[in-house]
This record gives sequence, C-alpha cells and structure tokens, in this order.
Amino acid sequence: DFIRQALKKVHPEITARYYGCGLVVPECLEGCRILDLGSGSGRDCYMLSQLVGEKGHVTGIDMTDGQLELARTYVDHHMKEFGYKKPNINFVQGYIEALTEAGLENDSFDVIISNCVVNLSPDKRMVLTEAYKVLKDGGELYFSDIYSNGRLTEEIKNHKVLWGECLAGALWWKDLLQLAEKVGFSPPRLVTASVITVDNKELQDILGNFKFVSATYRLFKVPKGNTKNCKVIYNGGMTGAEDSFQFDCQYTFKANEVVEVDGEVANILTHSRFAEDFTFQPLGGPTGPCGVKPKVSVVFKFLDVSFTH
Repeated sequence: DFIRQALKKVHPEITARYYGCGLVVPECLEGCRILDLGSGSGRDCYMLSQLVGEKGHVTGIDMTDGQLELARTYVDHHMKEFGYKKPNINFVQGYIEALTEAGLENDSFDVIISNCVVNLSPDKRMVLTEAYKVLKDGGELYFSDIYSNGRLTEEIKNHKVLWGECLAGALWWKDLLQLAEKVGFSPPRLVTASVITVDNKELQDILGNFKFVSATYRLFKVPKGNTKNCKVIYNGGMTGAEDSFQFDCQYTFKANEVVEVDGEVANILTHSRFAEDFTFQPLGGPTGPCGVKPKVSVVFKFLDVSFTH
C-alpha cells in the first residue's frame, strides 16, 4: 500500500513514459543512498525518493537523452509535491558498464536497483564490477532480470526481435553465480521468480529448447569467510514488513520469532543495513550443517536444478 501511495504522487507524464515491467523495491530504505540502473523516465526514482525520505538520496543513470530530459523536467514539481525543502534526487547520463566514468563515486551507495536492464548490456561482468565498486561495504544490488537454462546460441544473441524482448541477452543462471563470485559479491540470493512463456511460434522455433524465467536476486558486498550458523530474531517494524520480512525464497522472518540461519545469511544480516533490525544469538556448541530446509520454488523444476544454491 505504501508503494502504491508513493506511485500515485508521480506525475502522469513520467508514468506514461515509463517502459519498465513490475517493481523492484527492497526493504529498509529510509535514509539510504540508492542508484537506479537504467532509470528511464524516472518513475521508480521518484517513488524511491519518497521511501528514502528527505535525508536519503536517489540517483538515476540512463544513456537516453530524451528520457533524462523528461525526468529532470519534473524534479522541482515532485520535491514540492513531497514537501521537501531541497531535492534528494538527481539524474546522470552514462552507461551502466561505466558508472565511475559517469562521475559516480566508489563506495557511495547503500542500494543499487535495476529492473530488466542488465540483460540488455553486452558486458554483464562489467555491470557487476562497476556496481560493486560504487556500493558501500554492506551494500546491496537488488535486481530483477531474465535468465535462461543454458548459454544461448549466437543466432539467438544476434536476433534483433529477441533482443528487444529481453530474451536474447538473458544470462544463464549459473553464469550469474560465477560472475558474482569473481566480482566479489556474496552468493546471489533468489527472492522471487516466474516462468516466461513465448507465445509467438516463429520465435519459439528459434529458441528451441531454451527456457526462461524472470527472477529477482539480491547480492551483497560483505566480508568473506564468516560461515558460522546462528539464530536470529527479526525485531519487526520495517516499513511494509512490520510483522513479516521475506528475505529470499528460503527465509521469511516473522517478528520476534527465533530462526536458525546458515552462515551465509548470518554474514549478510550482520554486515548489511539489516543489522539493527535483528537480534543475533550464537548456536552454542560446534557449528554443524544448518537444520533449516530450503524452499525450492516450483518455477525452476523445469530447469532440473535447485536454485537454492
């Protein structure tokens, strides 16, 4: 509801020129510095501007002159609408593979979001590398994109229609895991996913046996090596997740309930912006395999793999 209310305050022309699909809004954003990769008309930026509050800040980066011009035109309008004394938002021209070249400083953002944009980049490793550089320690890359069940053929990659449909640029999900590790991110945590169907027979014939999903992952810039399991208690109260916080497809934390988590999640929670929202308890005794059984989304059964990695 709070996101719907924020969207209602975005100028109609900004919304009309928005070409993204869905929403990419992580939790616990008050006071954060956020970067939107491929911000377009700025709809998500203006919505996030309200969620971070006047003490937070949102930067949108896009390579398209027309979209940037439109987004910048309505800065003053929205600041007045939100009741802010000074702008907490700006728009930068540049490429998502070259964030520092666009003037964005290293270690300067708490959260980076992206909505179905990374697949349009020809150099996804550079996108992740640049994102890692401009994130603060403990920062998060929270993004939604298209993934395939294998490495796509050159014929598919070079197909203009499939490229425009965000399929030709889809990354094999295993490659995302490898790229994230090479860049330095924590292992990607799957949040949500859904199967993508292709109804056009001609395009389906070109795609053959390749299948696709739309998935949201969260990657964190946290220290390596801390792998001890522990028990955590979600203190509750995060905006939009007051009673229950879905961290990913494996862990949903209910307020004031003790949950045993694996070392990977414990490391993320203790070193990220979520640290103050949890109480941590050591397991006691020798650290062994976590007793929590992961949830495997049925959406990935056709890939014959477990996306809980």
